[in-house]
Amino acid sequence: MAAEAGMLELPFVRDDQLTRCMRLRFQSLQQKNVRPQDGEKLLCPNEHVYRVDFIQQHNLRFLRWDIQLERPGKVTVTGTSQHWTPDLTHLMNRQLLEPAGIFWKKPGAKEVECNEADAQEFGERIAELAQIRKVMYFLLAFTDGLEPAQLKGSIIFKA
Repeated sequence: MAAEAGMLELPFVRDDQLTRCMRLRFQSLQQKNVRPQDGEKLLCPNEHVYRVDFIQQHNLRFLRWDIQLERPGKVTVTGTSQHWTPDLTHLMNRQLLEPAGIFWKKPGAKEVECNEADAQEFGERIAELAQIRKVMYFLLAFTDGLEPAQLKGSIIFKA
């Protein structure tokens, strides 16, 4: 659908290496019996790091989300507000964007639902951030039995 003229579809790409790196930070703290830094966001077992690579950064206008879930469940998409390199700095809770995009599929439903207002605001914010970065990282939290392999998602912009 995004192949229409003037539309740009940017997929969420799972970043397994970054997810592994953040999980190692958590394990390291546990093994050393050390507390995380004040306000540090540690990756929960149901959270995974994804990225969106902006092949175009300017003149993007958010159109819609294209989130497809193979089975019922819920995914919460939280953006990060700044560049961060987990091996150099740690992700802090204050670096997480609000609102988050929450998408869910009810048992027996064909369509994925979301809170339209939050999803719209979040998408517009991503379009703004695209002007200053080539890559944006997201934390996706899967609940209600949903797993990363059951998600296909992208953000569609008017270019």
